[in-house]
Amino acid sequence: MEGEAMRKNQTLICAPIMADSVDQMLILMQKAKTSGADLVEVRVDSLKSFNPRPDIDTLIKQCPLPTLFTYRPTWEGGQYAGDEMSRLDALRLAMELGADYIDVELKAIDEFNNALHGNKSEKCKLIVSSHNYESTPSAEDLGNLVARIQASGADIVKFATTAQDITDVARVFQITVHSQVSGVPIIAMVMGEKGLMSRILCPKFGGYLTFGTLEMGKVSAPGQPTVEDLLNLYNFRQLGPDTKIFGIIGKPVSHSKSPLLYNESFRSVGFNGVFMHLLVDDIANFFRTYSSLDFAGFSCTIPHKEAALDCCAEIDPTAKAIGAVNCIIRRPDGKLFGCNTDYIGAISAIEEGLQGSQPSISGSPLAGKLFVVIGAGGAGKAIAYGAKEKGARVVIANRTYERARELAIVVGAEALSLDELSNFHPENDMILANTTSIGMQPKVDDTPISKEALKHYSLVFDAVYTPKITRLLREAQESGAKIVTGVEMFIGQAYEQYERFTGLPAPKELFKNIMSTY
Repeated sequence: MEGEAMRKNQTLICAPIMADSVDQMLILMQKAKTSGADLVEVRVDSLKSFNPRPDIDTLIKQCPLPTLFTYRPTWEGGQYAGDEMSRLDALRLAMELGADYIDVELKAIDEFNNALHGNKSEKCKLIVSSHNYESTPSAEDLGNLVARIQASGADIVKFATTAQDITDVARVFQITVHSQVSGVPIIAMVMGEKGLMSRILCPKFGGYLTFGTLEMGKVSAPGQPTVEDLLNLYNFRQLGPDTKIFGIIGKPVSHSKSPLLYNESFRSVGFNGVFMHLLVDDIANFFRTYSSLDFAGFSCTIPHKEAALDCCAEIDPTAKAIGAVNCIIRRPDGKLFGCNTDYIGAISAIEEGLQGSQPSISGSPLAGKLFVVIGAGGAGKAIAYGAKEKGARVVIANRTYERARELAIVVGAEALSLDELSNFHPENDMILANTTSIGMQPKVDDTPISKEALKHYSLVFDAVYTPKITRLLREAQESGAKIVTGVEMFIGQAYEQYERFTGLPAPKELFKNIMSTY
């Protein structure tokens, strides 16, 4: 675990402990300590058998970390379906036996307080919680909810809502910041993948704690990251009020390796930024909502590269010509600047693949080559434009012929429907570039072209990089073609983005090392 001196914030990481038996819980508590968590949440409702006094006593005395006891009933999303009085008695017992925190639901707090008769422990902090598994209410309703929780005698306010859209998180940040002003500790989470930002940025906005799981997928609420990711991927201990926010905007987006690349690079030079997955439905709405200078820079991927153009006040001429943006920077005046680094990354990787160890004497090795691009979206446009600029003869193949034709007219290329591609081989030594998501996890058995047709190509490139070797690339290699992976394009396009994000030169060797494991 990183030393306490390294911490730049006071936000705690709490590991939920869910197990069938007390013995299993004790093992997980040790694991939580080793992983770097600050405290554990003992989910009593997960125990298959529970003998309150001895079990609580054992769990408190043998836990290497501070404890938060939660006994969540089914009516608040938990597993306990028994008698309410027994449940509240167990929480009162936890308080009496030395728990550091207990969590009582807002719906049950009056009953709990009445049963206490004012005998509240000085040591134990009372968290009063409310969970909404449907949506995130308005800022006004959230404000009223926090006031109700405060009025109930809570030492710490906790609420969790559900993100229907990533912009819901903004209201929760607003409430968290407001609570800091009034001096009330607050735990405010937005559940689900679209709420991930709320869990990572707690230290920036002043949240009391966040939850991190011990194992990927074993969550006590939807969207929880692991303790390991909070500490080592997102540099959680280093985040603070001045941390700049970066991210990759896409749908889907969780497969992207960008957070790994940028966060490790930020950490290596002490740059105060954090980079996250941003699952965005409506990019214009996202930028309207997150308009502060704190939201400093974004990578942009499928399906938003074209819609992003309309969000930018200024667009690099190349990006304008391509009609797609994959990098967006917020200028000091708050306006957005868009550019395209996709084509640089892909074209330079393909040129290197063609040249091998024999750099061409003059000009591009693409000059005069027949260059087939699969896909007419943002990346397809970028690569078609880049290939044309290098003197290649370009052909666009797309599922819908109409879209291929539209792009072909703009770039000065031929158009095909994807169905025709397997029979299209006017010459040998062609170059193929797949810019669609065909073959991406989880559909790893998909490929855009028959293996038989690949013998007509001298080089095949695939923009998909999860998996690194797609079925298309595997079959191309078996057919004797050189291959260029999406990882190489990904690294190439990331150099310029990093420099635009940070104002620092890209650590090229570090980028290659980080991505070499993929």
